[in-house]
Amino acid sequence: MKKIFWALIIVVVLLLCCLITYKYLDNDDKKINNEKNDTTITKETKKEKEEDIMDGITLNYHASIRMEKMGKIIYFDPYKIDSSLKDADYIFITHSHYDHFSINDIKKVMKENTKFIITSDLENKVKNLGVSNYNITIVKPYETYEVDNIKFDAIPSYNVNKSYHKKSYNWVGYNVYIDGYKYYIVGDSDVTEELENVSCDAIFIPVGGTYTMTDSEALDVVNKMKPKYAIPIHYGETGSLDNAINFVNGLDDSIKGVILK
Repeated sequence: MKKIFWALIIVVVLLLCCLITYKYLDNDDKKINNEKNDTTITKETKKEKEEDIMDGITLNYHASIRMEKMGKIIYFDPYKIDSSLKDADYIFITHSHYDHFSINDIKKVMKENTKFIITSDLENKVKNLGVSNYNITIVKPYETYEVDNIKFDAIPSYNVNKSYHKKSYNWVGYNVYIDGYKYYIVGDSDVTEELENVSCDAIFIPVGGTYTMTDSEALDVVNKMKPKYAIPIHYGETGSLDNAINFVNGLDDSIKGVILK
């Protein structure tokens, strides 16, 4: 009888051990599966967010960009605007050449409280449009600014082997931080040391040549910089759609080229 009793005790203990082990392993499996699901959700969310980087962005013409982000309308160098929209919350101007600072086109998009971000040579011209000092931010190269909740860096934009855009003019491009991403609007520039060192998620870069870098020069520098998106601009007025196509077709596989319309 004693032997049977102890045998039963051993069997019960073994059964209890098996049951505890099963529950432990089952909980671990559930934890691993939950972690996998959480990782999948995170990756999918990130992927969906990255696909939204270019949402709300259009190219008016040449180097004129319109962004609809954070419930605001932002223009860069408005030019050849089709209709009187009066919708600009912010207007960024890279420099004073006619195809970047066009008074007629600015009047089509500006409204009463539009805020202007400009280079110093444009201060009086913008004030002549009736814009108050409060709504004007004058920028200098190498500086970081914040207007309302929009933070941005002013990056020097200039020619290195021609004189259309001298470095001494203090003209700029803008690396703008929006929704956790950096959008770099280069302005009229050749390939410069400053440009090469900019970190951005999307770059809007001139490709038309003559007054700026060529499509092949733009391609070389962008492939080194490795942004997520690369958008050719400054063609049509100078250069052609072929320059934009050549640029996009030559990008590394890790960079998505977008020809905006």
